[in-house]
Amino acid sequence: MSAIYNFCAGPAMLPKAVMQKAQQELIDWNDLGVSVMEISHRSKEFIALTEQAEAELRSLMDIPKNYHVLFMHGGGRGQFSAVVNNFLGDDGRALYLVDGSWSFAAVVEAKKLAGDSNIDTINIVDVSTGKNRIQFPDFSKIEENYRFLHYCPNETVDGIEVFEPLNCQWPVIADMSSNILSREIDVSQFALIYAGAQKNIGPSGLSIVIVRDDMLTLPSLPQSSIMDYKLAVKHGSMYNTPPTFAWYLAAAVFSWLQTMGGVAAIEQINIEKAKLLYQCIDEVDFYTSGVAIENRSRMNVTFQLVNTELDSVFVEQAKNAGLVALKGHRSVGGMRASLYNAMPLEGVIALVDFMRKFAEQHT
Repeated sequence: MSAIYNFCAGPAMLPKAVMQKAQQELIDWNDLGVSVMEISHRSKEFIALTEQAEAELRSLMDIPKNYHVLFMHGGGRGQFSAVVNNFLGDDGRALYLVDGSWSFAAVVEAKKLAGDSNIDTINIVDVSTGKNRIQFPDFSKIEENYRFLHYCPNETVDGIEVFEPLNCQWPVIADMSSNILSREIDVSQFALIYAGAQKNIGPSGLSIVIVRDDMLTLPSLPQSSIMDYKLAVKHGSMYNTPPTFAWYLAAAVFSWLQTMGGVAAIEQINIEKAKLLYQCIDEVDFYTSGVAIENRSRMNVTFQLVNTELDSVFVEQAKNAGLVALKGHRSVGGMRASLYNAMPLEGVIALVDFMRKFAEQHT
């Protein structure tokens, strides 16, 4: 069987080595004679796994000691509400930067819980050049006393990524669901980082929260106990039964990343993958990109065919060539190739080869 390369935006492909490990251990984990899905989350064996997972994530991201690492339910959307309920209290205000679909969805959720008057928004996408480009406001001229600023540094739907730091005067909360562990960051620049697991960490159903300890002193709103960060810290992310199999796979992904050389090494591979694909898009007149060069996502490469009538043909022929899930999000159309950590360079080479041949055949 020829190779299949899965460019799905999420749930996304997992590293082949991790999937093979899970397959081998599925019904007999740690020589216990049972699956990791079948043992108590409070057993010494599973506790050891969780401690290893946290230690490896801390090492991979160089997480400072004054940050808690939580393994929680709810995915990214669950954290949309959690950050509001945990930090805004009855009278808190927050600033949301909007650069795409997911940051806008976070605003919608925040306003449901806190009310329109407690949530301010700024659209940071500049389209004056005809290409989506990030343009931050001058934060020093904003005098509001916000509890936090929220933004999404990588927008999967729109193919936009923010690389520069914000350098603002409020605690920064970042939705890194689609670019966590893809490049080196300074965790100390953030008050809280959260990420749904299903792109660079593991299967859906798990979310990672990295929260600075001083944030837990802020007044909160009434909320469900399983989304309460203070309770999660107190109970070691086990106030109730966690998604154990997802946690197990996340631990395996962290170990795999260590064997790959860590985040610095995988970042260089991600740069090479994205460069190769964007070079094809720019060189072949058959394709176009709607994102400014400095804000092109390394994780989610969006592009369009000049002749949109060929979109369905492109998707079908790509699938026949073993290149699956390239259709763009329904809200923007076009194509999208997600190049998360697990996507090997060979997959991008195969995609670029197909794209060049497809353009020749239909020009």
